[in-house]
Amino acid sequence: MYYIAGLTSALPSSAQTVEGLAVFTTFRYLQYLISRIRTTAPVANAEAGSIRTTPTSFIGKIISPIHGLSFFIPPVTYILCVPFNRFVQPAWMQRMSLPNTHFKHENQVGLRVAACAATFVLLRFTGRTMMHLGNQWHVIGRREKPRIVQTGQYAVVRHPLYTGVLIQGLLFTLMTWSYAPLVGLGIVTGAFAVKMPIEEDLIMQDPAVAAEYRAYMQKVPARVIPFLW
Repeated sequence: MYYIAGLTSALPSSAQTVEGLAVFTTFRYLQYLISRIRTTAPVANAEAGSIRTTPTSFIGKIISPIHGLSFFIPPVTYILCVPFNRFVQPAWMQRMSLPNTHFKHENQVGLRVAACAATFVLLRFTGRTMMHLGNQWHVIGRREKPRIVQTGQYAVVRHPLYTGVLIQGLLFTLMTWSYAPLVGLGIVTGAFAVKMPIEEDLIMQDPAVAAEYRAYMQKVPARVIPFLW
């Protein structure tokens, strides 16, 4: 709050402005992601058929909800709580804040704003990945008319959507300046490590695309991070 001629001004503080930017960016990311999925899913079902093969193991059935909830709960909680607290993180949320001892206030603000800007760049990355994936999008399973996508980001890593999710987890950590998304990111990373072999095994079970996917794995050895993973 500011005082002008003895009157209290309703102008937001710089901290509130940063929180507002983080809330807007987080909301926009979630809105865009949900919108793209809602648009893509019916097209995929119409063009490539329904998902005919899904994991049969217990872990295969629960792994997608695990990483989905771990990824979405921190940002959804953030955008639900902060605006109703006048764009200030509640005390219980501040107890999970990243340490400020190694950063000046302006550096912290700069990192949070940069993370917001990077999120909009990542939205473009996600959009282009979804475009290349097209009618082969699925949560986990194999469609009636499978096709091995090898263009765009899929020419670099085999699971670029997961790459985007991991990057966004780091960006959420900086945007909200909180350990909560970082904890979620750790769970998501572990879930992806379990889920990707299950997904690839389902593909390899389909004789129509097994040989092509085997060649694709040799051509693109990285799953989510080139040269590392």
